[in-house]
Amino acid sequence: MMKKRTQQSARESKQEAKDGSKAKSGLFASCSFSSLGLDPKLSDQLQERMGFEAPTLVQAQAIPVILSGRDVLVNAATGTGKTIAYLAPLIHHLQGYSPKVDRSHGTFALVIVPTRELCLQVYETLEKLLHRFHWIVPGYVMGGEKKAKEKARLRKGISILIATPGRLLDHLKNTASFVHKNLRWVIFDEADCILELGYGKEIEQIIKLLGSGQNEEGEEEDDIVPKGVQKQNLLLSATLNEKVNDLAKLSLDDPVMIGLDNSKLQQNLSVESPASPDSDADDMVIHVNKSVNPSSEDYGIPSQLVQKYVRVPCGARLVALLSVLKNLFEREASQKVVVFFSTRDAVDFHYSLLSEFQWPPNSEKEEEGTKQLFLKCKTFRLHGSMEQDDRRSAFATFKTEKQALLLSTDVAARGLDFPKVRCIIQYDCPGEATEYVHRVGRTARIGEKGEALLFLQPIEIDYLKELKKHGASLTEYPLLKVLDKFPIPGNMPRIKKVISLESHPWVISLQRALESVTYAEPKMKNMAKNAFVSWVRGYAAHKGELKSIFVVKKLHLGHVAKSFALREQPSLVGKSHHKESMKRKRDERQRGQQGKKRKKMSGSGSSGRSTQKN
Repeated sequence: MMKKRTQQSARESKQEAKDGSKAKSGLFASCSFSSLGLDPKLSDQLQERMGFEAPTLVQAQAIPVILSGRDVLVNAATGTGKTIAYLAPLIHHLQGYSPKVDRSHGTFALVIVPTRELCLQVYETLEKLLHRFHWIVPGYVMGGEKKAKEKARLRKGISILIATPGRLLDHLKNTASFVHKNLRWVIFDEADCILELGYGKEIEQIIKLLGSGQNEEGEEEDDIVPKGVQKQNLLLSATLNEKVNDLAKLSLDDPVMIGLDNSKLQQNLSVESPASPDSDADDMVIHVNKSVNPSSEDYGIPSQLVQKYVRVPCGARLVALLSVLKNLFEREASQKVVVFFSTRDAVDFHYSLLSEFQWPPNSEKEEEGTKQLFLKCKTFRLHGSMEQDDRRSAFATFKTEKQALLLSTDVAARGLDFPKVRCIIQYDCPGEATEYVHRVGRTARIGEKGEALLFLQPIEIDYLKELKKHGASLTEYPLLKVLDKFPIPGNMPRIKKVISLESHPWVISLQRALESVTYAEPKMKNMAKNAFVSWVRGYAAHKGELKSIFVVKKLHLGHVAKSFALREQPSLVGKSHHKESMKRKRDERQRGQQGKKRKKMSGSGSSGRSTQKN
């Protein structure tokens, strides 16, 4: 009996320590979900089925305000639980409707997200939350899916609908059976990404088609939302800029501004801060981070995220990437890593290369089934040109794996929650500096530790100053120390003092092996060339202040070719197509003129000879 009490006491102490550490981390609030005004069954669902012991600070701020019916603009760091912050209040209200919500009532809440992967992720979270509220029907519509099936689901009725902008607008215009007269909530999740992806016009049309007034129309027997109830719009984003501010003005009515400033939040938010749903709305408004300016672009980066940069010459980039990855997976076997590339071609090339590249290089001579891949982990890829089924499979499988590598474009940069991602590598710098925060936000989520590595060439080092303007401070990654850890293959001597990174024996031997793999198959070589071409074009597409940092003319294209395991630079790259075509036409004209002259001369000569002959 005494032993049981001791064990119980130890467990309680351990739990208290755990709770204390969470509170100290500056991410979790010192209150419970039930104290925020949520239905007890929903609070239990969050804790027991979802595993959330306490709300995050953002959830503790946002939930009472959303419950009050006010429009809200949430500016919070990525990975702080924004999805639960808006889904929980929706479910709280819907489960309390009398008579009960039914499919025939149509759509009550609409969540608009930028990407298909985020659409699926929000839907999965919603399904878990609705476990005890089976009469509330979740659903989604998005690009890549069959419209006929979506129309059938909309005809039956979806209570809470998750949608990408293009497909949603399509259904609003063309699906007569899409019932949304009872619509009470419209949520714009990852609003800045929605706008940056060029959906501004679609969003304006959606807002116009949905209307933003009170619930007035429809027959009484079909209208479950009381007449006169104002529609509630919510806008959530990890970064704020002028476009988001414009959308806020267009869609939000006198919104409550909720920002994330850990030091201020901890002071302002405690057990007494959450208000009951019956209290006056003005008492529930929590103005945190009042200095937030919607036109500013300050980054919200988790404090527990370790940020580093890898300084590496262009010609050694590929070897450096593979070496960093090998070191990460050997250092800690059970972990996940995401690598971001600027183009789809680059993702495809690196995915194929890593799927085939073996180490040591002669391992293919070993018995079948014993081949040693350079990276001993499962590798996945994700980008917008993949088939929808492949995208869905890669996204779902990577989430469940304990040890895996994901190579992706920015399609995976927004809002996606991959559990236990330990490291984010930005192999290519993002086109805009604001994208940095979204990429690194795939790790260090909900209080977990995480690491972010940014690859920079020496000519790009001023990019660090751009990040520092927004509060992102990076330290240098000890690349040389990592390279020194690896054994030198063959008879290559180990140099006591390496003058340059490119002359390191490990770099030389690994580069040779990579080039051998690329040139072994024509398909692989073509993929490398395509990746090279698209990378150079993408490099020239940086905007604004970044144009002066990422200058194509400063690149050594031969070294760029090496970074794609090519021995020589592919032709017709590095000059604009216009210049190249103009040069070609000029050369053709010159050849044509020379040909005419020769013909003329030849004609006059033959004429003379002919006369002489006659």
